[in-house]
Amino acid sequence: MALVLLRRAWREADLNFVGLIVAGLFFAWSVTPSLLPRDWLFQGLISGINAALGYGVGCVLEWLFRKLIRPRLTIPAPPSWVIAAVKAAVLVSVVAGAGIMLVQAAGWQRELSALMGMEGSTTSGYLRTGGLSFLVAVGVVAVFRTVRALVRLVARPLNRWGRIPRSLAPTVGAVLVFTVAVTLYNGVLSKGLFAVANSAFSVRNDQTSPAAVVPQRAERSGSPDSLVLWNTLGSEGRWFVSQGPDAAQIGLITGGAAREPIRVYTGLESATDPEAQAELAVAELERTGAFDRQVMVVVTTTGTGWVNSTAAAAIELMYGGNSAIVATQYSYLPSVLSFLADRNKATQAGELLFDKVHEHWAARPEPLRPKLLVYGESLGSQGSEAPFTGLNELREQVDGALWVGPPNSNRLWGQIVSRRDPGSPEVEPVYADGLVVRFGGDSGDLARPDTRWVEPRIAYLQHPSDPIVWWSPDLIFSRPDWLRERRGSDVSSQMTWRPFVTFWQVAADLTNAQAVKAGHGHRYGTLVLDGWAAVAPPPGWNAQLSERIRLALDAWDVHEQAVK
Repeated sequence: MALVLLRRAWREADLNFVGLIVAGLFFAWSVTPSLLPRDWLFQGLISGINAALGYGVGCVLEWLFRKLIRPRLTIPAPPSWVIAAVKAAVLVSVVAGAGIMLVQAAGWQRELSALMGMEGSTTSGYLRTGGLSFLVAVGVVAVFRTVRALVRLVARPLNRWGRIPRSLAPTVGAVLVFTVAVTLYNGVLSKGLFAVANSAFSVRNDQTSPAAVVPQRAERSGSPDSLVLWNTLGSEGRWFVSQGPDAAQIGLITGGAAREPIRVYTGLESATDPEAQAELAVAELERTGAFDRQVMVVVTTTGTGWVNSTAAAAIELMYGGNSAIVATQYSYLPSVLSFLADRNKATQAGELLFDKVHEHWAARPEPLRPKLLVYGESLGSQGSEAPFTGLNELREQVDGALWVGPPNSNRLWGQIVSRRDPGSPEVEPVYADGLVVRFGGDSGDLARPDTRWVEPRIAYLQHPSDPIVWWSPDLIFSRPDWLRERRGSDVSSQMTWRPFVTFWQVAADLTNAQAVKAGHGHRYGTLVLDGWAAVAPPPGWNAQLSERIRLALDAWDVHEQAVK
């Protein structure tokens, strides 16, 4: 009975052995190092998808050989026992090769973890990748076979009743199935999925950390004096306005006189539409006297409305609280989902807020204007770039820009990096000899090259190992410069580009971008302090003050992680 069931399962599996060979090759490539260390779970998911892709490529190659080349060969077909032996050898080789590669991969992962000061996986634990990859690959292939069966089901009536030739009916059926699927996705499913996601995350938006309490200082949105109601700010907005240093803390850390810093924020529920949100934010700036401060920062948030606490506190400490920060929320969704569904909202929010603020700022006499800076991190940097068509317009309208971990799709970032000076690598580009724009993965990078950096200054912070910076659909078919040129200091020398494989590897890294130590991946820590100090240093700025502020920022970050 068992033998009968085994034979039936073998027939149902209908394995393509050329597909198995290519699947094994894709699996082997997929366990080579990527940008970030991966545990067995992440590696199993990505390797399973890659193996399924390889299986599909192998099936296509075998079909082409069978249709185009085999009929022209006069070589007789081998005996059935030879075919059976070859199939057995393929199975054994693929399984053995996968095991060998997993053992090797565990060592690579430990090396990559060591580059980032982390503890790597054990070899025995990493072997679980193989089992999960198998299940994922089977699932992907099963989905494809289901779609193929649906195409054949559609092709039969097309041939019988539509009088479409039998040879052409499957192609027409595939086009119909694809068209219906795309139409449903774009017209119904995507909207439905993102509507459900938006609804789910809107519940989270209503939550408030116990550590976030209604601010009593008039300089904060959501306070009793504010034009913005506390309960409309959203979870991230309530955190932003309730936290951060006050004048007393700033004075204690810097050793000088300090003012209460201004934090203005409007949530999705604070006004009826994005334009009204931006207008309300400007009204709050006027109410708090923000345009009389020494520095004003316009922040474009990430998807949920998050503002980097370290970046905000850094500028407030640097300027002794003589500062104002303004931000708005444009989505309930986390950045990854916002990137897919709400990217236009990020750019719209960035443009509206900056344009409204700039209009009021420019109307003041020049000697009475605060220094105007823009800031954005991750998807927020994309929205923060949106108001400007190019560097000239940017430099005409702001006194400095700091953008952190920019996505590879950022328009302005892409223009600058593609025009970098010859000989400078993509991970550490030099543009126009560092005259206007500079890039940094650590504090020392922003001081290079040793030439004049004119004001207003623009800086991008980007780690060589940050997948948000380097992920792009182009990875499917072309090797990027950052893998062709000199590698970054925390990128494995064993990482190589492979079609399809590298795309999925770096895509998987996106979900793990902050699961590393500060200074790697998408964790920039107090490097934002160095970024602000390079772009807009206040009078009297020095190394001793920088170090005192850095220690305070580190302590607050630990506290925030514990209580938020």
